[in-house]
Amino acid sequence: VQLQASGGGLVPTGDSLRLSCAASARTFSRYVMAWFRQAPGKERDFVAAISWSGASTNYAGSVKGRFTISRDNVKNTVYLQMNSLKPEDTAVYYCAASTSELADLRAPMYGYWGQGTLVTVSS
Repeated sequence: VQLQASGGGLVPTGDSLRLSCAASARTFSRYVMAWFRQAPGKERDFVAAISWSGASTNYAGSVKGRFTISRDNVKNTVYLQMNSLKPEDTAVYYCAASTSELADLRAPMYGYWGQGTLVTVSS
């Protein structure tokens, strides 16, 4: 499956952004989808994941209550709504797909990755 992330940009602290990730797979609804992020000089971290149906989600503690992951299995797209953005949210955001059954937070469980979209939050 090929993934194409978009929606990043430069925003001030407290603002919002919505990232999108379009998938090429006809069987998109069979993939667990997730967002990860990597800040300069740091490792790639889990942000959020969503199950096949969208009924189950998982969030990193640092974004819980501010970010919302969702998916549209008709449009083959997963979204990340980011509210109340902080400078520490600055990173390249990657979408990923997994054939596992759970909304896993472990990067090795995801076999497919998009190219990343840069989010910069100014202080």
